[in-house]
Amino acid sequence: MKKVFQSALLMFGLFISASASAQNKDIVDIAVGSEAHTTLVAALKAADLVTTLKGKGPFTVFAPINDAFAKLPAGTVESLLITENKAVLAKVLTYHVVAGNLDAAAVLAAIKKGNGSVSLTTVSGGSLKATLDNGKVKLTDEKGGAAYVTVADLKASNGVIHVVDAVLMPK
Repeated sequence: MKKVFQSALLMFGLFISASASAQNKDIVDIAVGSEAHTTLVAALKAADLVTTLKGKGPFTVFAPINDAFAKLPAGTVESLLITENKAVLAKVLTYHVVAGNLDAAAVLAAIKKGNGSVSLTTVSGGSLKATLDNGKVKLTDEKGGAAYVTVADLKASNGVIHVVDAVLMPK
């Protein structure tokens, strides 16, 4: 219970600090400033995606926290970070990005319009299914894995970040 409370407090602090000054920062700047996203930042650097996500956009990023990467099978993150797997890593990371600026209201409206679900096309060319589950936005990947949005609408100068609790995997 204490760990859950600490995680909630960390996410709340992330939300408050990021939302206060996020409009002047791009997506990468926000991620770099978050202690909960050090693995994501390392992966973005290893995949050479920093320049892309500092670009004009707009982008909607579903950003996994460090604990999400830690849930992957042992050795997965280390394997993805080696140079030989750069293309695979880039595909996994761009699977978390949707072109456009989809804030929480837009995602919820799309789910409602889709009678309970919407398919989001990712920058990698894959799709994520967004639904509501007990009032939370749930994203289901192409392999059947799921992630929940834990913090929404971290607004950046080139889009929006939604923090998720799992790494989503393309086919």
